[in-house]
Amino acid sequence: MGFFMVMLDATIVTVALPPIGKEFGSGGNLTGVQWVADGYTVVFAGLLLSAGSIGDKLGSRSAFQTGLGLFVITSAGCGFAPSLWFLVVMRLLQGLAAALVVPTSLALIHASYEDKKDRAKAIGLWGGIGGLAAASGPVLGGLLVAAFGWRAVFYVNLPFGILGLILTARYVTAPRPERGAALDLPAQVLGILALGAVAFGIIEAGHSGWTDPVVLGSLALFVLCGAGFLLVEKRTTDPMLPLGLFRNATFSSATAVGLFLNIGFYGQLFVVSFYFQQYRHYAVLWAGLALLPQTAMAAVASTLGGRMTARTGPRPPMLLGLGLGAVGFVGLLLAGRTTPYLELVLPLAAIGFGTAFTMPAAVAAVVESAPAHRAGVASGVLNAARQVGSAVGVALLGALVTQTAGFIDGMRIGSVISAACFAAGILLALFGVEREGRAQEA
Repeated sequence: MGFFMVMLDATIVTVALPPIGKEFGSGGNLTGVQWVADGYTVVFAGLLLSAGSIGDKLGSRSAFQTGLGLFVITSAGCGFAPSLWFLVVMRLLQGLAAALVVPTSLALIHASYEDKKDRAKAIGLWGGIGGLAAASGPVLGGLLVAAFGWRAVFYVNLPFGILGLILTARYVTAPRPERGAALDLPAQVLGILALGAVAFGIIEAGHSGWTDPVVLGSLALFVLCGAGFLLVEKRTTDPMLPLGLFRNATFSSATAVGLFLNIGFYGQLFVVSFYFQQYRHYAVLWAGLALLPQTAMAAVASTLGGRMTARTGPRPPMLLGLGLGAVGFVGLLLAGRTTPYLELVLPLAAIGFGTAFTMPAAVAAVVESAPAHRAGVASGVLNAARQVGSAVGVALLGALVTQTAGFIDGMRIGSVISAACFAAGILLALFGVEREGRAQEA
């Protein structure tokens, strides 16, 4: 329930941005309205790694409950917001809460199942919930905004968040935290600055271009803080992120697959949504429904991917899912101004199914190749890579359709790039991921 809300809020708010801008038009500007969406993403991505580490050291259930409680409070604050600046601040705090929820939710699932096969199936269901949230966001957002106004997209979180807190307290077992471990504060600060800077820089590049001084400064800050983070982690005796984890080929390769997967999928999702609304002039609700062949596949495919991972290990489902997704991107090259919608259904469905089928295997590979007491930080690494990938995909593919000579030419170039990202994932899975991930000490 917590994971569903967090992933839903990344997409549901997009359909609410125009009415938010209209209501606060006299007190804000376009940049401020954009940061209602982007502020959430930047903080979410920047804090994922630290949140996973904090969950491992202080207790995953406590961190999850804290994040879920804060998410409920900030959702109420967003719905109540009397001004644009107040709404942006609440969205930043929502991103903090989301960062606490995601890696700890996966760590709690990891701790709840001793059998690898059962754990892989549960991870598939976890991924299916995220896919269902992605499918629900545009449609549910359109319905709520049309019926009740933009504030409803935030208020809808309250009953489910409160119920999630009650169910967690009653049913979720608290795994033992890593006793006596320090929080490694220098690395925490450097990691947050590095991830936040790269997410901010990439998002701003989509608005202002890659040569904008703010973008270049953010990317330079990312390089400096990233280098400092690696230096600190190499020298400390109790690192937040043991760099030895990356010596495991399965851990490194599956993390890179998560990065490439999100570059292709979320970049293309942004462009296709823009294609239906701005290029084909579909209404918001109809554009959301047009994406259902892609997004609705996620809930089914994630479950099936988890089951196949339980039987075969992570490599076969990753190869199958990535291959199917790459074929779907190639199929989108058919898209044009007058292309019948039915001709796009199979490519969209292949992309959605392939992406969702791959993710449970990638998650299982990362978590199983890390020691049990590092499940939270391992999840944080993967999800941070995925969030950065989403930001890269939206900025890069979005720039192609807005800054090239023609929308369709930019969209087709973006489809080729997305297919290439999935092809790179195939090579990583084929040569870097073992059939059965083996945990190492770290």
